[in-house]
Amino acid sequence: MNKEEFLTRFHLQPLAESSHNYQHHLPLKKAAVLIGLIDSPEHKSGLQVLLTKRSSHLKHHPSQISFPGGKLEPEDNNLIATALREAQEEIGLSPDNVKIIGQLPTYEMISGYLVTPIVAIIDQQPNLQQDDNEVAEIFQVPLQYFLQGSNHHCISMFKRGRDFNVHFFPYKHYNIWGVTAAMLKDFIEHIK
Repeated sequence: MNKEEFLTRFHLQPLAESSHNYQHHLPLKKAAVLIGLIDSPEHKSGLQVLLTKRSSHLKHHPSQISFPGGKLEPEDNNLIATALREAQEEIGLSPDNVKIIGQLPTYEMISGYLVTPIVAIIDQQPNLQQDDNEVAEIFQVPLQYFLQGSNHHCISMFKRGRDFNVHFFPYKHYNIWGVTAAMLKDFIEHIK
C-alpha cells in the first residue's frame, strides 16, 4: 500500500469499535504511542510500520514488541507531544520528520495505562539511534504484512472474572502481541 492510498483510506473511514476488550480495574495513567509509517522510495513493498523491541530489564512489558511511546509528562502539551517526545527519546526520531495524520481510540493496558495511538507518516527513511536503556532493537515491518488476514491470530483469555482477547502477529523471529497487536488489528480494520 502506498502513501496516497493509505491516506485516502485512513481519512475517509470512521473509526470502528476496538477489538481490544481488556478493561482495567484501577485509575489509569495517560500515555501515547506513535504508529509511524515510513514512506521511503527504497522500500519496494510500500509503507513500513516502525516498531521497537523493549529492553529486557524494563519494569513494564520487558522484551515485548511495541511502538515508541510512554506516559504523559507535565511538560507535554498534549498526547501528540508525548508520542513525539518519547519517539525522540527512545529511537532518536526527530519530530521534524513526522507528519501527524490522526489517532486511534484509547486502549486500557494491564500495566495501568490508558494509551492513545498517534498515527503519523515519516516521509523518508529516518536515521534512528536507539536508547539502549529503553530499546533493545528498532525494526520495520511492511504494512502489507498486517493487511493479510492470515497473519493475524487471536485467543481468548480469562482474568479477574472477565474474558478478553489477546491478538498476535508472528513476523520472522518476532512475536507482536497484546495491545500492540490489537492496535495494529484495529488500524488495519480501519484502512481495509
